[in-house]
Amino acid sequence: MPHPWPPPDDPAAAARALAKLTVAELRQRYAEVFGEPTRSNHKQHLVKRIVWRMQALREGGLTERARRRALELADDAEIRLSAPRAARGPGTTVAAAFEAGRSSSFPKPGAVIRREYKGRPVVVRVLPRGFEYEGEVYRSLTAIARKITGAHWNGVSFFGLPSARGKKSAEVDA
Repeated sequence: MPHPWPPPDDPAAAARALAKLTVAELRQRYAEVFGEPTRSNHKQHLVKRIVWRMQALREGGLTERARRRALELADDAEIRLSAPRAARGPGTTVAAAFEAGRSSSFPKPGAVIRREYKGRPVVVRVLPRGFEYEGEVYRSLTAIARKITGAHWNGVSFFGLPSARGKKSAEVDA
């Protein structure tokens, strides 16, 4: 049964009418408007695309000048012609060293950060790439703070290290 569509010059009314349809009906309407089926099942996406296409059909789409310019830009673009050499499959983990820029006031590797949390001493050793806490190596102080508290904490704040504001409350042994 054909749907009573609002006039194509009212995109808001068209969007409201389309939003009332099921995804199957939207997919059918998409095929009518675009002349090809869609793989999408996302209702909001389908509504937006159909309304856009209705407007483009009504207003004539791009001018010939705009089409030529788009082709010129596409010709100048560098396009990859082959897939990357080492295609990574699902479950593949790539590890890479990450050297974050630490401020000069941040403890250097070898330093020990001490703090008390709920009456229990916390001792963290600064490593060249990470931090050691209770025999385990962590990438960040935030990860250690989460392990200790069970909640998200900014690691620098938790350990009371100097921040951009210059506050400090933890003991650091060089």
